[in-house]
Amino acid sequence: MTQKVMASPVKKNGMRGFFREMRVNKALYIMLTPAVAFIVIFNYVPLYGLQVAFRNFNFIDGISGSPFVGLKNFNFYFKSMFFKQTTFNTLYLNTLFIAANVFMQVTTAVLLNEVTRRQQKAFQTAMFFPYFISWVVISQFVTALLSEKFGMVNNIIRSFGGEGVSWFTEPKYWPAFLTISSVWKNLGYGSVIYLAKIVGIDAELYEAARIDGASRFQEVTRVTLPLLVPTIVLLLLIAIGGVFRGDFQMIYSLITDQKKMLIGVTEVIDTYVYRAMRVNSQYGMAAAIGLYQSVMGFILVMFSNFLVTRYDPDIALF
Repeated sequence: MTQKVMASPVKKNGMRGFFREMRVNKALYIMLTPAVAFIVIFNYVPLYGLQVAFRNFNFIDGISGSPFVGLKNFNFYFKSMFFKQTTFNTLYLNTLFIAANVFMQVTTAVLLNEVTRRQQKAFQTAMFFPYFISWVVISQFVTALLSEKFGMVNNIIRSFGGEGVSWFTEPKYWPAFLTISSVWKNLGYGSVIYLAKIVGIDAELYEAARIDGASRFQEVTRVTLPLLVPTIVLLLLIAIGGVFRGDFQMIYSLITDQKKMLIGVTEVIDTYVYRAMRVNSQYGMAAAIGLYQSVMGFILVMFSNFLVTRYDPDIALF
């Protein structure tokens, strides 16, 4: 009787069948309640505030009482001179971060799988440590490395007879510096995810490859990497969802207001919104840009997932 009730669809039995199914599995629904409450409170209730993007928000009138201005907040940003610059910088830098991180994390995971367990733990600990360091602290490391007079990098250059470089006034170097910083900080965390997938690969597949005469490199290219593709695609799709959101903590910590020469290549949407809010208190514009980022991220995820389904539906996100 219990199995029959659990298998009966809600559409067929209506609300009576729904409540009957809840009574049968009430313990499961009770355990599910905290997770559902968390999602509702922190993911759906805040959607009420989206109307700020269409209002001239002020604290006196509140969200609902502030004057409705339609798309004025969107026009303020889209027609500004910073729209193209910040959008390009955000997409460009995030593309560099995603590509570099995926390549380095997959490569590191494959290499870690080739060493002994003791060496693997030592390397993992060393690489995971930067993940827990604040970007504020890392910014001090970067300053110590790249300082024009006393920086380690310039000291090395001078020791070989070269001239020191004023790194903080040379914008062309900073996309590479930011990418290196992102890879260094996230390498340990990302490689662990791929390593966990590699460890779970059936050992018989490698034995079959060795019996067929495959070299160690061929085992990686013919067995490991193909089986990593679903995980890589999944993490890529998740990362693409945030491609319109810059890493605010990293960029604002490394590129402070004192380094205005670098804003042209490092100013992303998030840092622009922060500066606009701090100077002009444009809360409506900030909400409008946040909504624009979310919508564009959703469109990119849907489009990317559509392309993946055309290639191989089994590795798509949904």
